[in-house]
Amino acid sequence: MRIDAHHHFWHYVAAEYDWMSDAMSAIQRDFLPEDLQAELSDVGIDGTVVVQARQTETETRWLLSLAERYTVIKGVVGWVDLRAPGLRKRLEGYRGETKLKGFRHVLEGESTPGYMLDPAFVAGLRTLNELGYSYDILIRSNQLPEAIELVQRLPAMRLIVDHLAKPDIQHRAWDDWCDGLTQLASFANVHCKVSGMVTEADWSAWRAEDFEPYLEHVFRVFGPQRILFGSDWPVCRLAGQYGAVYRLVQDFVRRRYPNDEAAVFGDNAAAFYRL
Repeated sequence: MRIDAHHHFWHYVAAEYDWMSDAMSAIQRDFLPEDLQAELSDVGIDGTVVVQARQTETETRWLLSLAERYTVIKGVVGWVDLRAPGLRKRLEGYRGETKLKGFRHVLEGESTPGYMLDPAFVAGLRTLNELGYSYDILIRSNQLPEAIELVQRLPAMRLIVDHLAKPDIQHRAWDDWCDGLTQLASFANVHCKVSGMVTEADWSAWRAEDFEPYLEHVFRVFGPQRILFGSDWPVCRLAGQYGAVYRLVQDFVRRRYPNDEAAVFGDNAAAFYRL
């Protein structure tokens, strides 16, 4: 199976998606499974993992309901308040939801230094791990030092970095991101999604070669067996259509890692998320 390991659905309500700035008007509308189906067919994607975009359990339940109706959705990464009292009981309420594979929190949006190192947050992650769930780490490159410290506290957990930790590709930021990602990759339980790149570049003028050094570094430090392709649709539409985003990664893999295309575009996702 070929898998898109990272995309979103939503019913757009401005107050609930305050992370969408005025510059993001192109995605300020509903995006639902019917909108994605043709995109997947065009590039031969067989299944997907849908990821939370709001920090509510209502959305998690809604995504699970979509997964029941649309067989193309193989896994759901939801949201739960990891610091809430009674977290284990809350998670037990999802027992039987076989397509719920993991959770995510929008750590990139947290302005409080050390948020992800809060003892209650770390304890919540350990509870997820005990119950068999994975965790998506959504950060910007300036949060890499905290993420490294977090990972050190979770040696047995399945963890994955979303969007290459969001390097500033438009301005060719490199050193801090490069060093931080290398350290994260040194932990064998950490994987990485090749996703969200085009929206970190110049939305209207990026070229494939802009991403080459970033892709080379990610593949070098993680290895192709710990890398998953994700479209980040529909957010990617701010800077490129689904097919363009897909081919950007596919062309790189076929040139540099031709024997690992099946892994990057499916096998790794199936193993990591236990699809």
